Amino acid sequence: MIFDTHAHYDDEAFDEDREALLGSMAEGGVGRIVNVGASMETSAATIALTKQYDFIYGAVGVHPSETGAMKESDLKQLEEWASLEKIVAIGEIGLDYHYDEPAREVQHRWFEAQMELARSVRLPIIVHSRDAAKDTVDMMKSLHAGEIGGVVHCYSYSKELAREFLDMDYYFGIGGVLTFPKAAKLKEAVEYIPMERLVLETDCPYLAPVPNRGKRNSSLNISYVAEVLAQIKEITREEAETITFENARRLYRMDE
Repeated sequence: MIFDTHAHYDDEAFDEDREALLGSMAEGGVGRIVNVGASMETSAATIALTKQYDFIYGAVGVHPSETGAMKESDLKQLEEWASLEKIVAIGEIGLDYHYDEPAREVQHRWFEAQMELARSVRLPIIVHSRDAAKDTVDMMKSLHAGEIGGVVHCYSYSKELAREFLDMDYYFGIGGVLTFPKAAKLKEAVEYIPMERLVLETDCPYLAPVPNRGKRNSSLNISYVAEVLAQIKEITREEAETITFENARRLYRMDE
């Protein structure tokens, strides 16, 4: 059974067939999904999905690229949402330096504020970090993010940097990029990271794995990622799916 730890089924890419697609998950071997907010609007949409589908859980938070519009009242709303039964994390939050906006100091302010929110509501965080490795690690260390716990979503850095996150007891979200021919650095990192710290994700509708690269992604594609992970770890695909399912339950602190 597959656990997709990071999806965006609220995205407009699913507007035409969302119900049919999500209705096919059980038959496709997908047992659980965490839909992840990236703004106040998508966090609200995530909550709606958790109420509609028993196998969908949610995370609420504001992506670094969306923090330019954040205000203090949003933190209060996120705190209220965090108390809902099926909300299992604060995210996705972090730093993204790929583009110049919003300003880095704005991203820093709201990354810190949302980490502290997660600490206060006792939920793990889902960390988005793009082209911002040093600042991400430095901020997490200074705020003792190891006490909060969580996952580095769509891990894309080196095995050397993985050590920094392992020292904080974080999990690593691994998705379709692992299947790409030029993903040597990621494959090296995955080989290094202990199996008990890896979880599977899609980031759908983005980052579909080979052989569906370039198409709309969904949780039904995770088996391709699990297959490559199994090859790297020298286990079976079924073992990779089972172990990462249990890892994800621990990450999101889910009871049986």
